[in-house]
Amino acid sequence: MQRRKIKEDGNLIPDEQNANENNYGSLSTINSIEISQMNKQKSLGRPVHSTPNFFSDGNTRIDFVLAWESDHQDLEEQTGEQETRSPKRGKSVDTHRVWRQSFLNKLQKAGLRMETHVAQNPKKLVYFVLLNAPWSVLCYYAEDLRLRVPLQAVPNQAILNWSHRLLIKLGIPNILYDEVPDLPVDYYTCHFKANKLPWFLGSNHHESFFSSTQRHRILYEILATTTYGDPKEGYVGVERLLNEEVFTAAFPLHDGPFKMPSEKLPPNEMNQRQILFHYWAQWRKWKKYQPVDHIRRYFGEKIALYFAWLGFYTGWLFPAAIVGTLVFIIGIFMMFEDIPADEICNSGGKYQMCPLCKSCPYWNLSTICPMFKAGRLFDHGGTVFFSIFMSLWAVTFLEYWKRMNATLTYRWDCSDFEDIEERPRPQFTAMAPMTTKNPITGEEEPYFPRQNRFNRIVAGSMVIIMMIAVVVMFLISIILYRAIIAVVVSRSGNFLVVASASRIASITGSVVNLIFILILSRIYLALAQFLTKWEMHRTQTMYEDAFTFKVFVFEFVNFYSSPIYIAFFKGRFVGYPGHYSKLLGIRNEDCGPGGCLIELAQELLVIMVGKQIINNVQEILIPKVKTWWHRRHRLSKTRWNKEDPEGLMNPLWEKDYELLPYAGLFAEYLEMVLQFGFITIFVAACPLAPLFALLNNWVEIRLDAQKFVCEYRRPVVERAQGIGIWFNILEVITHLAVISNAFLIAFTCDFLPRLYYQYTRASNLQGYVDFTLAYAPKSFVLENNATCRYRAYRENSGRYSLVYWNLLAIRLGFIIAFEHVVFFIARLIDMMVPDIPETVAIKVKREQYLAKQALAENKALVEAIEPTSMTQQPGP
Repeated sequence: MQRRKIKEDGNLIPDEQNANENNYGSLSTINSIEISQMNKQKSLGRPVHSTPNFFSDGNTRIDFVLAWESDHQDLEEQTGEQETRSPKRGKSVDTHRVWRQSFLNKLQKAGLRMETHVAQNPKKLVYFVLLNAPWSVLCYYAEDLRLRVPLQAVPNQAILNWSHRLLIKLGIPNILYDEVPDLPVDYYTCHFKANKLPWFLGSNHHESFFSSTQRHRILYEILATTTYGDPKEGYVGVERLLNEEVFTAAFPLHDGPFKMPSEKLPPNEMNQRQILFHYWAQWRKWKKYQPVDHIRRYFGEKIALYFAWLGFYTGWLFPAAIVGTLVFIIGIFMMFEDIPADEICNSGGKYQMCPLCKSCPYWNLSTICPMFKAGRLFDHGGTVFFSIFMSLWAVTFLEYWKRMNATLTYRWDCSDFEDIEERPRPQFTAMAPMTTKNPITGEEEPYFPRQNRFNRIVAGSMVIIMMIAVVVMFLISIILYRAIIAVVVSRSGNFLVVASASRIASITGSVVNLIFILILSRIYLALAQFLTKWEMHRTQTMYEDAFTFKVFVFEFVNFYSSPIYIAFFKGRFVGYPGHYSKLLGIRNEDCGPGGCLIELAQELLVIMVGKQIINNVQEILIPKVKTWWHRRHRLSKTRWNKEDPEGLMNPLWEKDYELLPYAGLFAEYLEMVLQFGFITIFVAACPLAPLFALLNNWVEIRLDAQKFVCEYRRPVVERAQGIGIWFNILEVITHLAVISNAFLIAFTCDFLPRLYYQYTRASNLQGYVDFTLAYAPKSFVLENNATCRYRAYRENSGRYSLVYWNLLAIRLGFIIAFEHVVFFIARLIDMMVPDIPETVAIKVKREQYLAKQALAENKALVEAIEPTSMTQQPGP
């Protein structure tokens, strides 16, 4: 076997044949390496400049990096020093080598330049293939991908933040504003055409004409569509090679280190990553505007739109948190001045209540005094106002996000991305059984029959329904758990524990429910990903929308089933003394002493706040632990470069290889959308929910920023026209919130019964407690030789009283009135707030007008040239 030696700079020395291939190393014998030379080179410990992302020649830019690992045994087998290995392992290694060799050879044939580097420690070798696309390849794929390139700079770039514009007009200093250096210039752009190259700005500078993110997109397109076997069997694209562990990583490089060598580094000398870290990802920037244009330039439109939406949502949480806190404070004052609460606390043994279970003792109503007062924190007139406020807040928030989204997508040239520019997914292109003509672009492209896709979606829906049934089974088990724990604790004999039996069962049930939720979420996520791939969706947007819909339907049931049960079903089907309803032989749950509303507030706090704490701890600790483990693993096993324990002299591709792979935005969106549901659907039960959400999001923005800047490999840029199907989900949640809050106020809160009593009995609520309690039926009294009371609007016989039916009519009327009023006001807001700001609409019309003018001038010029050329044509 022919051997390759390594130069002192770590590159393979090309032989005479490959010296003609642009002086870049061939991959035909990429694994044949002179180990002694490599160890010698690594022991030199020379610092490698990591800021310029170039090949060893210092001129060729690194556009992408492929990496794979190999142990020394595989290398010894290639060099003749073969050791015994299992046939299964040997077959896998050989297959991977063939696939990798074929893939890399195809990349070379596609015109990519390559350079290979190797890093070694006593147990493994890590190979890095640096990729570069020459100018001709960039131009071909830029036209194929319809990349937009600059024509002219836009003068007077608009300010995105309305609060900043307002404070500038008023002449008030803005503490939220931060002067971020190297502000990206906004350009008028159009699709790249190679034959129109002189029209574009900077077309003379080939190395800098396409931005780094555009070069990454082009390289990823090539990697995703290159075959290494029969494409009909799916042997295509780098994603499958990564899944098969043929490659261990494929990523574009960061612009350099995020840490600055000194705090006095001038802003004009910072790279883009350092700017984002210094002016965005640091905790001390929590009160500053996010530099969304810088984020877009470095990470692309899709990630920038996520952070723009998250910042916009967090800003809108501020007024909701203020109003919710005020409502909660009002509840504190009302708690100490509530007449029914005083009646309960001073009742002593006046109200003997019926046992809560078959073996439980009778108890006095006065024992629930603390819990009843705590329930008044959430159950008062201010809750009704806050529910209406939050319903209108949600509608207004979405309307103004539409405007912000329209502004950003126009500014970033994404307005028509999904309709015209978006191409089929590379995986779809490889697996589609036929082709057809696109009705919009007129181009031939891969096609998968709709009927086949529909059949697969239906089959996948059956799996989703089965998983939802599993969630319902777990919910029933939690209900039974609470009932059994309440009975067990009541029989313990400890007075302090017995008095809190219901509360102990409820709290422990909430914690167990949260554990079940997190476990089921993990299982279903992998299942939904498999089903969505199987359904063969054409574009990445369609794929993500289908995946998002599947997961959200499941997560909605998973997270909200328990709060929905407590809010609308618990305590509704209990029965009455002597005739209690049962589930699987166990008496149905009744609301606790303080009512179901405080139990709902407790459930929300445990699930919502508990999930937020767990997620934030995971986002802080897991990346740190993984990064520490990578560094410790490398330092404990390496034998070279001991003078550089932090790896500062390592090449940039080695540093980036140790970072975590980008995992997408799905988990980030899901966390925020579920939070949005908690603060809108059940806000009547917990006015402090927006405040907890605001505090969490302030932390979330900086955590996500640090992950993307410091701990993740640089993701491949993706374009987007908005936040996708998440916006439709938010609209559905907003409508559900109106209905949910109407039912909460009508059936779960004490607001309407109190209002009814004030108008029909006593305006000061004297005697209200006695009004809400019914007497046990005579049969129950005779059987147990004791009279007791229970909460219900029933007659002594157990039948519903006239008050119950009057209240039912009032409740249903309130629901209809509440929904109609809120939906009517929401519709007015929708009509009054245009989806596209007037300034953006004017700019769009201006561009259309200029395009028509240019077309007309070009047509007139052609018509003027043709007669002239005809008259100058020589005669026969």
